[in-house]
Amino acid sequence: MKEITVDSNPSEATLKKLGVEHWPTWQKEVSVFPWAFVTTEVAYIVEGECVMTPNDGGSATTFKAGDLVVFPNGYKGTWEVKQPLKKRFKHQDGNFVKCALSRFKILKNRLKSKG
Repeated sequence: MKEITVDSNPSEATLKKLGVEHWPTWQKEVSVFPWAFVTTEVAYIVEGECVMTPNDGGSATTFKAGDLVVFPNGYKGTWEVKQPLKKRFKHQDGNFVKCALSRFKILKNRLKSKG
């Protein structure tokens, strides 16, 4: 299984180039739950701390506020939200409906910020 990648110190220029400020947000309280990614998800962690443990027995990945994280399409594992999570995210490379909805939300947010 592909591994999660974490950039622990993305530059402001990188975040701006990616358009992170326009990505939709998702929040989750402290909890543990299984998840299977049907897209490649790029996420910027705004608040919180989490550990993702893959189902295949591989090494767990920890990420926290300020990290830019890429969850590969097909990754299956367990979320452990250690501190309440708030992330900005976009979907790419995978489930067509999820990717299209993500693009729509980002476009809507861009238009709203210009208004």
